[in-house]
Amino acid sequence: FRRFRFFGVLLLLVLCIPWPSNALPLTPGNIGNLFGMPESDGRILQRSKRGWMWNQFFLLEEYTGNDHQYVGKLHSNMDKGDGNVKYVLTGDGAGTLFLIDEKSGDIHATKRLDREEKAMYTLVAKVLDRNTNAELEPDTEFNIKIHDINDNAPKFAKEIYFASVPEMSEVGTSVVTVTASDADDQTYGNSAKLVYSILQGQPYFSVDSENGTIKTALPGMDREVKENYQVVIQAKDMAGQMGGLSGTTTVSITLSDVNDSPPRFANHSFRVTAVESTEIGGAIGRIKADDPDVGRNAEMEYSIVGGHDMFNIITDQTTQEGVIVIKKALDYESKRDYEFRVEVRNTYLDARFIHGLQFKDYATVKVTVEDVDEPPVFTRNPYIIEVHEDTAAGSFVGVVSARDPDADNKPVKYSIDRHTDLERLFNIDSVNGTITTLKALDREMSKWHNISVVATEINNPRQTTRVPVFIKVLDVNDNAPEFAMSYDTFVCENVKAGQLIQTISAVDTDEPLVGHKFVFTISATNPNFTIVDREDNTANILTRRGGFSRREMSMYFLPVVISDNDYPIQSSTSTLIVRVCACDSRGNMQSCNPEVLPFSDGLTTGALVAILLCVIILLMIVVLFAALRRQRKKEPLIISKEDVRDNVVSYNDEGGGEEDTQAFDIGTLRNPEVMDANKLRRDIIPEMLFPFRRTSPIKDNTDVRDFINGRLQENDTDPTAPPYDSLATYAYEGSGSLAESLSSLESAATEGDHDYDYLSNWGPQFKKLAEMYIGKSPDRET
Repeated sequence: FRRFRFFGVLLLLVLCIPWPSNALPLTPGNIGNLFGMPESDGRILQRSKRGWMWNQFFLLEEYTGNDHQYVGKLHSNMDKGDGNVKYVLTGDGAGTLFLIDEKSGDIHATKRLDREEKAMYTLVAKVLDRNTNAELEPDTEFNIKIHDINDNAPKFAKEIYFASVPEMSEVGTSVVTVTASDADDQTYGNSAKLVYSILQGQPYFSVDSENGTIKTALPGMDREVKENYQVVIQAKDMAGQMGGLSGTTTVSITLSDVNDSPPRFANHSFRVTAVESTEIGGAIGRIKADDPDVGRNAEMEYSIVGGHDMFNIITDQTTQEGVIVIKKALDYESKRDYEFRVEVRNTYLDARFIHGLQFKDYATVKVTVEDVDEPPVFTRNPYIIEVHEDTAAGSFVGVVSARDPDADNKPVKYSIDRHTDLERLFNIDSVNGTITTLKALDREMSKWHNISVVATEINNPRQTTRVPVFIKVLDVNDNAPEFAMSYDTFVCENVKAGQLIQTISAVDTDEPLVGHKFVFTISATNPNFTIVDREDNTANILTRRGGFSRREMSMYFLPVVISDNDYPIQSSTSTLIVRVCACDSRGNMQSCNPEVLPFSDGLTTGALVAILLCVIILLMIVVLFAALRRQRKKEPLIISKEDVRDNVVSYNDEGGGEEDTQAFDIGTLRNPEVMDANKLRRDIIPEMLFPFRRTSPIKDNTDVRDFINGRLQENDTDPTAPPYDSLATYAYEGSGSLAESLSSLESAATEGDHDYDYLSNWGPQFKKLAEMYIGKSPDRET
């Protein structure tokens, strides 16, 4: 049937072609020659170059059979039918889609061709000599054009479309446009001409048959009645005629909300219960109105009609509920029932729907207060009490009062939270709430004391209330004014009388109500300085005379009396130190050090002070050394009763040598010839030599006591004698004396009993002393 229809099309084309008068008659034997030039007079027309075939074939895309589809026939005038001509095909699809019979020139398609994939194929035909492969005619190019058939159904871009339109929209309101596409040839027939229709969704929506625009078809569609619609749209080709192909899609249409519904209370009377202990701002209940709209159109606002003193209502934006809250504290004993009216309205209105509708509603709310055991209530909160700082311990400060607000009016006791009164300055009477002081208060230490008083029900200790008590300490003039700072004041030696040297000011820790007023005074008899009060809590110090000298006085101490004007008057004396300094001609200080005055013997004061300090240090060293050596108790010396003059009783500054009580000739002490003029001092080490000081011999018959006192005084006043020990060398003792040496420094027996190694650990101050004794140690000598 398909092949018959193909030849029918060819026949139709032949009938439409204007043939020449000498064309061959249309017979079944000549149909195959239609693809070549028609025969004339029973002969194949001899044509020149490319004159042996048509340059275009037509092929329908409908073929679905298993056999190869015949396309056409190539025939050359050089083909005598003897089999020496070979037909060769090259180009698009040659050898794969299109095959040619080498002998007959018949062209066949190997499979179904789809115009939507490729509408035309360009091929090249060759005519060759089968034996020599030589070209018998030039190559000829021809086209195979695929004719379209309606083999593609319309397709929509999406399987499901989503769209929305406001509810209550007018008829004909555009919702969405859906379009389909057809792969068939738009220029050939009606295969790609589409017509849209609605299969599902009537009578609510309609569709434009040409462009696929969906529109509303029913007035007054209400979202609150039905929100979602499923509309099925069909697109059919062949201009919607019978036999055309079609495709469908689904459009999900949602009605968007508009504010066409007012809020309404389901119940116009609400009852709420609240306990009287509810805190201010606390919620006691919720009410809710219904609005079928959604989003912004369902937002509501609640209010109390005419307002209310005890209650308020706020809107919960999340739940769109009205929350009733407390504005003032509830009291069951005062009032137990309340009633008020609540209004609800939309916050956003649509002008299209407000005509004839009230977008608000009303409800009545009744509140019942329940009784609870309440804690004590203070008459004031907070308390502010003032007390003077000179108030003695145990004095009255103030009174706090609390009561039980319940009908029973249970007794209350008072106490102070000691965490707020760590210093325990106050006490409170647990019965009547009287606050007293435990210690004296000082405003200069703390101006305010903040304590917490606790009131507790005696029958129910869990019911407690705290109240802050602020105690202000009032000032009493109990502090004297003093200098505001430490002043560094100097006066020039070349200053003139009446010259300003310092401006002073004062401070007072007290705070009088009228402000500070200080009065500065100094002694009227002061010959050096005077003071001038400037009446602004400052004063100027002026010189009363000129010509100050650092030699006479390098520093002056000027007492300044500062008094306040509060009651009782307080005053204090502050000392201003004025240094005498050398200044240049412009009054700039150059030096304030006192001048060094020379002494007659050539030593300055600084040198004498240094020498005195050295002497004191050495004396301390000697005393420490003597204490360390005195390790055993000395036996008392036996004093001869026969002749006191011939016995030496004791020497406080000698060692073991003076324990010798053997009598000796006192004349030995009076023999000046035994003195060795070149005798070295033995109380220091040999390398430290001091010039020997020779004294004049004493006269005969001089009392020994006078002699010793004279020598002692002479050594004490000798500035060259170092204070290594209180030992003094006398000219009448030693190896040249009949009494021999009285010193223990050379006593081998005594030295052997002591170990002086510890002297090396005393530091550099005792270095010389350690060398004197450790150097003579028998062990070291050994």
